[in-house]
Amino acid sequence: MENKRQKTELADIFIEHAACYLKTTKLCVVQKKAYQAIVLCRSASMGGHINSCDNCGYSQQAYNSCRNRHCPKCQFVRKAQWVDKLASNLPATKYFHLVFTVPHCLNKLFYSNQKLAYGLLFKAAGHSLTQCAKDPKYLGAKAGAVAILHTWGQNLSYHPHIHMIVPAGGLSEDGREWIPSASKYFLPVKVLSAVFRGILFKLLERAYKNGELHLSEGTNFLQLKQQCYKTKWVVYSQKPFKCSENLINYLGNYTHRVAISNERIIGHKNGKVSFCYKDYRSAGLRKVMTIEAREFIRRFMQHVLPDGFCKIRYFGFMSLSNLKQAREDCNVIIHEATYFPVLEGLNGLEVYRQITGKDPAKCPKCKTKSMRTIPLPEQVKSG
Repeated sequence: MENKRQKTELADIFIEHAACYLKTTKLCVVQKKAYQAIVLCRSASMGGHINSCDNCGYSQQAYNSCRNRHCPKCQFVRKAQWVDKLASNLPATKYFHLVFTVPHCLNKLFYSNQKLAYGLLFKAAGHSLTQCAKDPKYLGAKAGAVAILHTWGQNLSYHPHIHMIVPAGGLSEDGREWIPSASKYFLPVKVLSAVFRGILFKLLERAYKNGELHLSEGTNFLQLKQQCYKTKWVVYSQKPFKCSENLINYLGNYTHRVAISNERIIGHKNGKVSFCYKDYRSAGLRKVMTIEAREFIRRFMQHVLPDGFCKIRYFGFMSLSNLKQAREDCNVIIHEATYFPVLEGLNGLEVYRQITGKDPAKCPKCKTKSMRTIPLPEQVKSG
């Protein structure tokens, strides 16, 4: 018996096409691991337990999750705990959302050198932000940021970019003064874009000369650089968040997101998958795309990150080594109420109860707190 689902999920598509896709497509180890984890998530193969009511006899079966970071069903509790902890460490101020992206002509290079290229993308974005903020012409302060890597567009196309949550200001050199940014923008985006492009290509060129960056056959690095410099690079900046609650909700939407959620999958039939997406070229209009299931899976799998790669990083005064002291300094200087963590020290069930308001110990039938957990027999686990 499998857990009930009301609609098509990513796992359903993977399961139906597993035999053909895995035999005819070459996947790296981490991609195979992600594929198999998504297929087995919350199935009998993962083991589980039975919740049984001692009052009315009602019982329900639940299977364990795979906990793979690319699985759309395994981020709920983890996301809530991470966002709650981070929000309690953030200075009580307004925040900007910045997006650092690269032109499409670099996509092939980045995909062929994922771990190195993504790391350099983080480094270039972080350095360009802190370098520009330190300049007295713009802010003249130590900036901080939380950065999140995404590699996809709304239609699952390959589109590596960095989302940054940036406090609307920074600390003075001695750390005793909070220097606010302009109310409508953090830094001039044209300046930030030019600095970002320069730093990224300097890092890529150094890696290439050191033999760390591998080019595909027929690709010339100098020509690639010239092509990219002919393309306009734009760092996107969104207006600041007005309250901490909006920021916290926004962080939750971005930090532990996978390439596509189950909610966006509309249907799967006749070997094709339909899903909804936002078309930003049409002012964010919601549209539906239908593609071959094999192409859908291919698009998803290209967003599986290298094993052990950290997709969330911290810069400036918000780097993990400085965060605790910086938070204390900011609280003293800014004199605003800070967010108090509510999930710290709670286990998974307690977190679920706190954020959903639902009590797993209460029987859904007789409404009494008499649900008892019974491990599944070994024969069911191995089946």
